[in-house]
Amino acid sequence: MSTTSSTPPTPSKSVTARALSVLGAFSALTPRLTLSQISRATGLPVATVFRLAGELEEGGFLQRDSSNYYSLGIKLWEMGLLTPVHGRLREIAMPFLLNLQYVTHETVQLAVIDGLDAVYVEKLTNVVDVPVQSRIGSRIPLHATAVGQVLLAYSDAALIDEVVELPLAEYTPDTITGKRALLRELSNVRDRGYAYSASEYLPGAVAIAAPVFVDGAIEAACGVVNYDNRADIEQCYAALQEACRGFSARLNELKAAGQSF
Repeated sequence: MSTTSSTPPTPSKSVTARALSVLGAFSALTPRLTLSQISRATGLPVATVFRLAGELEEGGFLQRDSSNYYSLGIKLWEMGLLTPVHGRLREIAMPFLLNLQYVTHETVQLAVIDGLDAVYVEKLTNVVDVPVQSRIGSRIPLHATAVGQVLLAYSDAALIDEVVELPLAEYTPDTITGKRALLRELSNVRDRGYAYSASEYLPGAVAIAAPVFVDGAIEAACGVVNYDNRADIEQCYAALQEACRGFSARLNELKAAGQSF
């Protein structure tokens, strides 16, 4: 007697899903990829990647250089400018970030939370060699960065519980990787109103960050960072606090007026 399996076959990815996986292979750490590298990153056959990459290139979503390396195309950049977090929020934040950078003479950052990560949406700096991990659009860990710890500290308890139960990646010997240690640090952030991080994500990077609130809920985090072990980075807190208060006030004004951001 013949038998059949009760488990249905796993459906193959749709064309849309495969195209999105090709685009998703690119990141701040891997902005240029060959067809074979995209294939390895996505698990798709090289022939499939070749076809999809050609169609995405024709549509302006990918571009290819003379060495046959692919990178994201200008069409995606244009579309990215239309997203609220990339456009309106950055536009509103810019006067406060510019003033903060002028006063502190340090790199300033704006970050928001997305899922279980933080994402840099703006950065102003005088530093020539900015670490790739800290560039605009980079995803960064919530537990190992000043802006990430601020965003997490003021998030819902359910999100905090989810993050602290994860395996916390160790980026340097100073990264907080224990559940209790992280919960204690998040409590410290709430008590003093800002986060302080020293070489937890990048060796030599010291930073402070403070929250931006809208109707009492955290909307974003602003940070001040130095990449050369500045010992007195916390002296920048008064300027950081002023920037965050001004930014928060402006966002609340806009929300009260029924304007989105």
